[in-house]
Amino acid sequence: MSRTGNPFGKFMLLWSGQLVSAIGSGLSSFGLGVFVFGLTGKASAVALVTLFAFMPGLLLSAISGVLADRYDRRLLMVLGDSLSALGLVFILVCMLRGEVQLWQIYLGVTVSSIFSSLLDPAYKATVTDLLTPEQFTKASGFVQLAGSAKFLISPVIAGFLLTVADIKLLLLLDICTFFLTVTSTLVVRKGLASQWNSSPQSFVRELKEGWAAVSENRGVLVLVMIASVITFFLGFIQTLATPLVLAFSDSAALGTIITIAASGMLVTSVVVGILPIKKGYVKLLSVSLFFAGLGMAAFGMRESMVWISAAGFFFFAMLPFANASLDFLTRTNIENSKQGRAWGLIGLISQLGYVAAYAVSGVLADYVFNPLLTDGGALAGNIGRLIGTGAGRGTGLLIMVAGGLLCLTSILLYQVKSVKRLEVGGV
Repeated sequence: MSRTGNPFGKFMLLWSGQLVSAIGSGLSSFGLGVFVFGLTGKASAVALVTLFAFMPGLLLSAISGVLADRYDRRLLMVLGDSLSALGLVFILVCMLRGEVQLWQIYLGVTVSSIFSSLLDPAYKATVTDLLTPEQFTKASGFVQLAGSAKFLISPVIAGFLLTVADIKLLLLLDICTFFLTVTSTLVVRKGLASQWNSSPQSFVRELKEGWAAVSENRGVLVLVMIASVITFFLGFIQTLATPLVLAFSDSAALGTIITIAASGMLVTSVVVGILPIKKGYVKLLSVSLFFAGLGMAAFGMRESMVWISAAGFFFFAMLPFANASLDFLTRTNIENSKQGRAWGLIGLISQLGYVAAYAVSGVLADYVFNPLLTDGGALAGNIGRLIGTGAGRGTGLLIMVAGGLLCLTSILLYQVKSVKRLEVGGV
């Protein structure tokens, strides 16, 4: 695609819309997590909300990737943003009519996830449409910054609003953000030629081509598989942070902790955006993941707002370096014409780890690790002396174990020769 005018300016406009959308999503995500934990007191119930909000969109991402290569990518973004609001509207209506049931929340977040699946492959492919390869890592920093808004900005706002209002206000605000997001996407769309495939192939054939784009380069395939292992460990801290903190504090404190922790991603995302990475991607990926694992282990160690905030800050600060490295190594080794379908499959494979983590983390916390560290539990007399006993301490131990395994994975990653070759094999 030819790039005319001010392509980075168009990217920034598109990015602004996604920033607003991320803030809105963070409000509803935070609010629903707190609401469900308050309703049930179970980490497994919170994990199920996360699972239903994530899995449908992930499973449909491969199909969405084909659509992103076949039809107008900006139009798909508009449809994804607009229609995903339906699930939130359903939950809000159920709450307004009376006491909402858990299955209604699960259904609402599932519907929202289904339509949101249209967004991500189209958005990532549009970034490639707009920018030059030299601008990719810079754009990656901004993209991660927008993504971090749901952790950086939304929690402190949501935590405050929950002290003066309830979950319904958060859902309403999230629904309203879709109007701003759609408007920015439509403005960008006017300045770009529509990419409609006049002679579309079958979905099966295009999915096969997407798989071929990923699998024909062994380094890309191995990297994507390893990414799935990485997301499995990251999924534990994502799911269990809420029940861990709420076991000894309240929603306002939770919002403050998450915001302080996520500011680590803000700092390093800005660094990546201003000072693009030019070499050493595999080494940077391995080192940043190793230190992210250390941050996870520290996160679960103590019931202290200051300690958890500091550990969370350190953990989040490592992620932009890892994400920028993963993004560059993958993007520069796949042809642009196949990026939509390739990103859909990459998203599906690499994030299956999240699905597994969301499915098992709550159950492990509630029925395995927490009983071990209750007063009189099997580990109360040894590990319990180091990290404490009582409600939530088993959850902390589980996060520590996941962090340690992430450190081990990062060490193994650096030994993979096919991944190292990606640095010199860009298309």
